[in-house]
Amino acid sequence: MAEERVIRLLKRVPLFAKMSDADVEQVADRCLRKDCHKEQVILVEEEVGQTLFIILRGTVKITRASDEGREVIITILKAGDFFGELSILDGKGRSASVIAMEESELLTLRRNDFHHLLERFPSIGLEMLRVLADRIRKADAMIENLTLQDAVGRVGSTLIHVAEQTGYARGASMIIAKLPVQQDLANMAGTARETISRVMAVFESKKLIERDGHRVIIPDFEKFKRDYWS
Repeated sequence: MAEERVIRLLKRVPLFAKMSDADVEQVADRCLRKDCHKEQVILVEEEVGQTLFIILRGTVKITRASDEGREVIITILKAGDFFGELSILDGKGRSASVIAMEESELLTLRRNDFHHLLERFPSIGLEMLRVLADRIRKADAMIENLTLQDAVGRVGSTLIHVAEQTGYARGASMIIAKLPVQQDLANMAGTARETISRVMAVFESKKLIERDGHRVIIPDFEKFKRDYWS
């Protein structure tokens, strides 16, 4: 029988949020727990994959290598998100690498078990499609912004993306409890680390953001989005 804690955490995952505790327990019984340390490589691009990963705690970055061998960060995922779904759906190689950004706790679900659950609980598949559609829309918007904007716009767009992926709202403000390091932000924005530092300083001087170590507050998030998200 699955731990009550695991069932409770799985209920916070959108894939399973609408299911009863008894049904979620069936999911939990087929999962294995995996602990990852900071900077641990969880998946490698193009390797054959047979496992779905669900994040219970922590954050991971989804990356690909450019033609020049430079790391390009596609997105950041947090607790409640999942990854590895493409390989378990089509049986092909991983489309990207995944690296833990901090100590993280994951659940893994084998391909055969996942297919069994899809047949037993079709709502999982429908919710997965909704999440994937949302990711595609955000990715398209991010690509457009990074292609058309100048350095300041790209940094602003990247900050918005990180805020929407990992932050939480408080009134009109958006709070990022732990902003990724500048090199990771640069790898997302397609710019230099020095540019990130310079633009963040400009944002702060204009009171568009407030910083306290790795904690960042965007006081008027909707205005910031209007200015830096085309």
